Amino acid sequence: MAQLREVKKRRTRQAITDAATALFLERGFEETTIADVAEAAGVAKMTVTNYFPRKEDLFFDMYDEVVLGPAKAFANRPPGSGVLDAVRDDYLRAAGRHDRLLGFTDAAFTRLIDRSAVLQSRLREIFEQQEQALSVVLAEAVGEPTDAFAPRLVAAQLVAVLRLLWGEAQRQVRQGAPEDEVFTVLETTARAAFARLEPSVAGYGARMA
Repeated sequence: MAQLREVKKRRTRQAITDAATALFLERGFEETTIADVAEAAGVAKMTVTNYFPRKEDLFFDMYDEVVLGPAKAFANRPPGSGVLDAVRDDYLRAAGRHDRLLGFTDAAFTRLIDRSAVLQSRLREIFEQQEQALSVVLAEAVGEPTDAFAPRLVAAQLVAVLRLLWGEAQRQVRQGAPEDEVFTVLETTARAAFARLEPSVAGYGARMA
C-alpha cells in the first residue's frame, strides 16, 4: 500500500511539473499562475502548493538534486578523497553523461530565466543553499562547528566554480552551441577552474583510508 502511495505521489508530481512547463513555455513564467497549473494538471491548487510551495520551484523542479548534489558527492567520497576531488569528479561525471542540471537547458527556458527577475533571484538562492549544505557536511567531516570560517570558505570557493560553470552553460545555449560542444566546453573549463583551487583546497576534508 505504501509503495502504491509513493507511485501515485510521483505521478502527481510529474503531472504538475509537465503542466507547469507547458504553460511557462506557452504564456511565460510571470503570466502563469498556480491556479492555471492546477487546472491544467487536474488537481487542486493546494495540491500544487503542497508539492511546490513557491511558483519558482515549479520551474526549478530538480531543486533537491541541485542543492544537495555536492554535499552528497562529498559524503560518498572514497577513502583518500577530499572535498575538491569529490565535487570535481562528480561534476565531470555529470558532464560526461550530459546532465542538464549543469545548466544546459532549452533555449526557450534560458529566455524565460533571462526575462524574469524572480527566477534569477531564486537561482541565486539555490546556489547559496547548495553552498550552505556543502559547508555543513564539510564542517562535520573536519570536526569544526557548522559556522566555522574555514569550511564555509572552502564550500564558497567550490560552489562559486559550479555557479560560474552553470552560467557558462547558459551562455553557450544563448549562442546556439550544439549539445556535444557545450559539454566539451564545460568539461574543459571545469578541469581548469578546479585546478586553480588545488593549491589552497587540495586534501581538505580527505577521508582516511
